[in-house]
Amino acid sequence: MKKGLIGFLSILLVIGILAGCSGEKSSADTKEKEGKVVLNFWTFWGSETRRPIIEKIVKDFNDSQDKIEVKHTFLPWGDIWTKNLAAVAAGNPADVIVNDINSVGQRAENNQAEDLSKYLDDSFKDNFYPHLWNMVEYKGKPYAVPFNTDTRLLFYNKQAFKEAGLDPNKPPQTWAELEEYAKKLDIKNGNKYERFGFYPLWGSIGPSSWMASADGGKGFIHDGKLEINTPRKVEALEWLLGWQEHYGEKNVQAFKAEFGSEQANPFISGKVAMIIDVGTFYTQIRDYGNGMEFGVAKIPAYDENSGHWADGGGFVVEVPKGSKHPKEAVEFIKYLTGKEAQKYWGEKNYDNVANIDGAQAVSESLDGQAKEVYEMTVENLKETNLYPVPVEYPDYQNRINPHIDKVFTGKQNPEEALKKAEADVKKIKK
Repeated sequence: MKKGLIGFLSILLVIGILAGCSGEKSSADTKEKEGKVVLNFWTFWGSETRRPIIEKIVKDFNDSQDKIEVKHTFLPWGDIWTKNLAAVAAGNPADVIVNDINSVGQRAENNQAEDLSKYLDDSFKDNFYPHLWNMVEYKGKPYAVPFNTDTRLLFYNKQAFKEAGLDPNKPPQTWAELEEYAKKLDIKNGNKYERFGFYPLWGSIGPSSWMASADGGKGFIHDGKLEINTPRKVEALEWLLGWQEHYGEKNVQAFKAEFGSEQANPFISGKVAMIIDVGTFYTQIRDYGNGMEFGVAKIPAYDENSGHWADGGGFVVEVPKGSKHPKEAVEFIKYLTGKEAQKYWGEKNYDNVANIDGAQAVSESLDGQAKEVYEMTVENLKETNLYPVPVEYPDYQNRINPHIDKVFTGKQNPEEALKKAEADVKKIKK
């Protein structure tokens, strides 16, 4: 998730030099105010929806005690991490920052985040989903605390199922069933499609997710070993290419050109009968679907003996290296990731939060289909994988993607593409 983060690491030295030469005083400079320690908290949550929510949480923390005052600073997506690296290099960073969960190890390795083990007891990790906590540890020590996450589900149009003679309460469970259902849900008029039953690369999912699903949930790098050119991943790529051949590349591109957001979303507009997306997609259907009758299910498994693997991402809160008040920063982080703040965030954003009790509290506060979808996402976290960026292969995804792209443009076959991708990734090991 958010692959652009890794690219920032390579320009750290240049940024640091520029920051050191600017002569400007960083906005992260921490001052004392009325006997309180003032912490600077950086996020990219500046939308009309999210900014009031995070600022309410900050206010509640400030009102809850008299020793620390948190100041929230919004920085645009992307800019926040560039500025963070520059501030760390200049020795004047923020005290707390929201950052990407998949690259915690990179920042720990590069001495850009504080080791939090001295401020957290051993039981603290029990508050969070284990697969999320594993992401924040580097060499056995935590360098961040999980804040939120996501997972992917299959959304399907129940009315379309009924029209196609399918049971609206029995979504497809395997790849074979997914193909069978899709063909029944297709609507074709002459050479043109009026509705696609399903297309595996639309929605919030990509080729790597399907390849991992076929390969027992294993990503391209598993336990430090390259798992790119494997038989199952080649098979999955061939399967994906088969969908493009079924519909025709021109039809796929023409159909996709008409997609938009809100009412023009392909699933909401009825152009696609099934789609895979994150749990929060429910809110778009609720707001723009005009009472659309839909269901949710786990992503179909490779076969009846496989798991319903999904992939996820998320964000953490961490203390940048060089913070003047790391102890107080961790006190605020404990509040941000505690049950009450997580419950509030989850209720208002319909987000999957990282705190287990917080997630349960969100679920209990919902009703109707909102509750159904949220509970499905929480259940799905058990089969959701996150793929941390290994410190040995910091740019591996950007080496793989061009080869996968060539498969869909007919320039390489799946086996050739993955063989070359693995060879390219081997070249970047430190």
